[in-house]
Amino acid sequence: MPKELKSCDERIMIWIIALCSLMIAYADFLSIKRFGYRHSRQFRAVVSTIWAIDLMPLIFALVCFLFTSDNPTWLGIVSGWMYFIYMVVVISHAPLSFAIALFSRRWIHVLGGGVMVVAISIFFYSMLKTRTDYEVKSVVIESSKLPAEFDGYRIVQISDLHIGTMLNAEQEISQIAEICNSLNPDMVAFTGDLVNIRYSEINEQIFKSLQKFQYKDGLYSVLGNHDIGTYIKDSISLTPEVNTERLIDLQERLGWKLLNNKTDYIKRGVDSIAITCISFPKAMYETQHSSEIPDIGLDNIYSELPHQCFNITMSHIPKMWDKILEVYPTNLTLSGHVHAMQMAMRVGEWRLSPSMILYKRWSGLYSEAGHYLYINDGIGYAMYPMRIGARPEITLIELKCSK
Repeated sequence: MPKELKSCDERIMIWIIALCSLMIAYADFLSIKRFGYRHSRQFRAVVSTIWAIDLMPLIFALVCFLFTSDNPTWLGIVSGWMYFIYMVVVISHAPLSFAIALFSRRWIHVLGGGVMVVAISIFFYSMLKTRTDYEVKSVVIESSKLPAEFDGYRIVQISDLHIGTMLNAEQEISQIAEICNSLNPDMVAFTGDLVNIRYSEINEQIFKSLQKFQYKDGLYSVLGNHDIGTYIKDSISLTPEVNTERLIDLQERLGWKLLNNKTDYIKRGVDSIAITCISFPKAMYETQHSSEIPDIGLDNIYSELPHQCFNITMSHIPKMWDKILEVYPTNLTLSGHVHAMQMAMRVGEWRLSPSMILYKRWSGLYSEAGHYLYINDGIGYAMYPMRIGARPEITLIELKCSK
């Protein structure tokens, strides 16, 4: 579990879980009363057992907070499976409990039971199938500022691997690399959250899998909020600074170009384009999922970059786009972070997700006055090992000259 549940997203999530758990527990209590065991020992035993299951995540969070001194990799995996079980057992049966608690008509109870079966099926499908059902999305970006030599330039974007929570990281990363390589990229853009908690999630076998990516001009990378050690609880044995240094060293050994708030140039003949990478700023830890954006000093990052140059900016947090455009007219910004909260569904032309509640921009391509933002839905998974409709994404971006 994150270190002290201090950040905005952690507080929101724990309140949502607490509210859902208490509502479902009360509905279960009312449902069981209908069976006539109200004053019996059997009734109390059944209610106590069901309430313990309903309040599972809150009990788990309390135990972890009181009795664990760190966030080891195994705890993240156990936590993910606990939330999976919670959603399958508790969230799924909620429609049936509310149907029995609030209505006396049998057909409504049958309907509630049907919804429960559908929910359980969706959760298992999302874990067994959708979780690794990689989707390649193709996007064309046109710009009059793009040099002619870069017409047709191919960028493959991946994001949010969260290696520490992957169920079979070595195999999954190898498959991802194979798909990326088949797209024949000129460059690969990785937009943050390589690990889930700490650098040591990358063992020797996973390191070899990460070496399988192929590209012509480099694999560019930025640090995400999970990469900089903000979720390390025992910061005495491993400080966030040391964790970040070692993760940077691992990426350098891979041959990746991790530009920590710097710019690099890719050349084709006499022409060039600029790649600027903005790593996750610690000042945004508290506000990473809110509408607030602190002053993070972007002026220095773009101070020596000419405005006439075609620029691609990589920033893990998509909400920084507005701040970036206030400082520099970047042509294309690539981000990740949101994952569409690993829940999305399509209704006609609309794509819906809980992330719409927290984010102005949460998935896909956005444009304003010739400037583009693309938010990749990520590949890995955090909190629970499922992707409910929000398939893991590999994005192929093709740059085209426009007149």
